[in-house]
This record gives sequence, structure tokens and C-alpha cells, in this order.
Amino acid sequence: MSRAQPSPERPDDACRLPARVVFANAAAELAAASQALADGARVFDLSACTDFDSSLLALLLELQRRAAARGVATRVVSVPANLRKLAALYGAESLLFTEA
Repeated sequence: MSRAQPSPERPDDACRLPARVVFANAAAELAAASQALADGARVFDLSACTDFDSSLLALLLELQRRAAARGVATRVVSVPANLRKLAALYGAESLLFTEA
């Protein structure tokens, strides 16, 4: 089972989320991404995410909340088009994504 891990294509402050983030594994992925945040990750790379549901949005919102509680800013990059559509449906696109 894949877990959030350092992104080989991104700088040291990046964490790459796995291909699959769905309800069944969202809690484990949140724990891994939260650990990456605690270890200094400030960029969350979604380039590998191909199989996801709204749990990925919940995970990203929670990461953003945890980062804000630490007083740090995060960015989400390489956002899949379908995730943008899902975020727009929920009214969360502007909360999560600054990348065009």
C-alpha cells in the first residue's frame, strides 16, 4: 500500500501523495501526509493521484487546517482536472488550489 512520501521531482519540502486516496485508505494517508507536514513538507504533490474520491478533498482541507495551526502555509501542486471539478462542486477550489 502506497503512502505519502517525499516527491522525487520536487524540492525537499514536498510530499507526493499516492495514486489512490479513497475513503478506505484516507485516514492512513492523512497520517502519512501529516507526518510529512511535521517533518517540514510545505508542498503537496498530487501528480500521482489517479484514483480518488471526495476523501482526498477532506484530507487536503485537514492538512491545510493543521498547517495553519502550526503557522505555516502549504501549496497543492499538479492537481488532477477531475479533482478541481470535484472541489468546484463542493465550493472548495479557491480554499485549496492556487495553481492555475
